[in-house]
Amino acid sequence: MKRRTKLALYASILLFSTLNTAQAETLLSGADARTLAMTCAGCHGTDGASVGPASPTIGGMYRGYFIEIMEGFRSGEIYSTVMGRIARGYTDDEIELMADYFMSKPFVPAQQSYDRNLVPVGARLHDRYCERCHADGGIPLEDEEYFILAGQWTPYLEYAMEDFLADRRPIERRMKQELDRLMRREGPDGLQAIFAFYGSLQ
Repeated sequence: MKRRTKLALYASILLFSTLNTAQAETLLSGADARTLAMTCAGCHGTDGASVGPASPTIGGMYRGYFIEIMEGFRSGEIYSTVMGRIARGYTDDEIELMADYFMSKPFVPAQQSYDRNLVPVGARLHDRYCERCHADGGIPLEDEEYFILAGQWTPYLEYAMEDFLADRRPIERRMKQELDRLMRREGPDGLQAIFAFYGSLQ
């Protein structure tokens, strides 16, 4: 065997010995982060910029939040119609690759209609009930990993909120307290005003 061939063989053995099984399989199959992310494009758009109101934009999503959501779908802890089956098709390493990929992409606000008359009310209610975690109109705080609300598709936000209210989706204690307070004082109309405010942030 020629010296160059031997060196290439030894390098390959060393590389694969440092990888776990899932990483090695991904490398052998040629499935990089972009290839994996492309499987999401049918619903969530190219690079996570959704063009359909029922599917959220996931470009720019925080890495830890992406992983948490995918694990929740995979385990069944988070209610879903199709995402549970989809998430079960990925390994932990593949989910982490996709999380890195989507976090590296810009968040593209949805171009959508909204009730302009509700925006000032929604802005006031956001400041009162949501600002502590979803700052600047729904952008996550630097030291927290929350879902981006500003510019997100409002139909999706409505569906997600229905799941929270129906206990089909886990909700953090602090959010539940604020949501209960909002519903007692403002009712469904208050939520609609907040959604209009988020929809206006394009």
